[in-house]
Amino acid sequence: MKRTILCTLLLGGLSTFNFQLSTIKAQANITPEVLKQLEGSYTGTPAEKAMRNAISNVGIAKMAINQENAVAKDKNFSIEVKNTGITDQKSSGRCWLFTGLNVLRGRAMKKLDTKNFVLSQCYLFFYDQLEKSNLFLQGIIDTRKQPIDSEMVRWLFQHPLSDGGTYTGVADLATKYGVIPADIMPETYVSNSTSEFCGHLKRKLREFGITLREKSEAGMSEKQLEVLKVEQLGTVYRMLVMAYGVPPTHFTWKDKTYTPQEFFKTYCISEGEDLNKDYVMLMNDPSRPYNKVYEIDYDRHVYDGHNWLYVNLPIEELESIAIASLKDSCQMYFSCDVGKFLDRNVGIADINNFDYGSLLGTTFGMNKKQRIETFDSGSTHAMTLMAVDLDGAGKAKKWKVENSWGADSGMSGYIMMTDEWFREYMFRVVVNRKYCPASVLELMKQKPTRLPAWDPMFQGEE
Repeated sequence: MKRTILCTLLLGGLSTFNFQLSTIKAQANITPEVLKQLEGSYTGTPAEKAMRNAISNVGIAKMAINQENAVAKDKNFSIEVKNTGITDQKSSGRCWLFTGLNVLRGRAMKKLDTKNFVLSQCYLFFYDQLEKSNLFLQGIIDTRKQPIDSEMVRWLFQHPLSDGGTYTGVADLATKYGVIPADIMPETYVSNSTSEFCGHLKRKLREFGITLREKSEAGMSEKQLEVLKVEQLGTVYRMLVMAYGVPPTHFTWKDKTYTPQEFFKTYCISEGEDLNKDYVMLMNDPSRPYNKVYEIDYDRHVYDGHNWLYVNLPIEELESIAIASLKDSCQMYFSCDVGKFLDRNVGIADINNFDYGSLLGTTFGMNKKQRIETFDSGSTHAMTLMAVDLDGAGKAKKWKVENSWGADSGMSGYIMMTDEWFREYMFRVVVNRKYCPASVLELMKQKPTRLPAWDPMFQGEE
């Protein structure tokens, strides 16, 4: 009904506009003549005025809610990995870290036989920011011979550091520094609201970067620059301590003393397991050929760590592998363009949630490939994929993720996605190699196509 009413209200104005467009002469600029023609697109009819008043006072999202789709949704799932306790990243861009640690804490909870346990996000974030600082500064040293306006150097200074990230960051950081319980290094005000401090740290890193380039131009050798860099990192470390606290090298928990690495190996991974080698990042990116392996340059958190490496698959294959993982009670790191067509109040992502086209009197017709190529869509947020509902043929009808926006958001902290939405706005999922068919594992033997850091698909999840 709402769609019909909106289209009727706008029909007269659109018909007039289309007629006028047919009489417009080709123009490179908006001339007075062109402006006069454009002004005819809004005729100020009572219907248009009513719609304009409603949008300006209520807002687009509320006005675009599709009442035809606002029916009770089935919230039962045929396959679900049970979980307890929703975490909250608050005003920070650390979804990637919360998601990765949520997957690891699920394992720890089983080994500890507890339903109340959280790993410290603050601890690993401390080292994330330290490692990213080193990554930037070493990048400045590595590119010191390039002009400052080269694309690579410009990108480095534009992105010295962020609080966003990807799965590879979790894998490298946890493997190198271990993990600890949340009560050993709890959250701080700054870790819960990272933007202000990150701004100061980025400013300092840019200053250090300029210094390194100036010293190089003055004749300082690469080894001398690296010595200076370590000195600069001392300042960074001190700043991080002020913001996040002192990360422990060992701690006592439940009457036993651990190093962070010992705790990680004891409770979060199986013996001999490697979070990088044993896992595969699957991508659905229709803007590039499928069945190819890609690597994003400089998409790592640790200088000696791993760039983002993924195999690009058709969505049907990706879904089949994800379903196999869930059937074996294995949750996954999952990322998507979460802001598109998400009803935050009820926690449901459905492309039919909002009818923007009828409201605004137009259509939005780009497909997934076109949205990626034009920077209109990309992976923006990471969550934990934990459930799927299958039809009689074993195909997905809907999915469920554990989010990190607190228990008061969405569906008690969870988000339910229709499969139609999943196919349009999900981008990557990380699965254990054992759930991948031999054909996919064979693809992983390819030499990756290396993409630049500024590629449309390079976005740290926040």
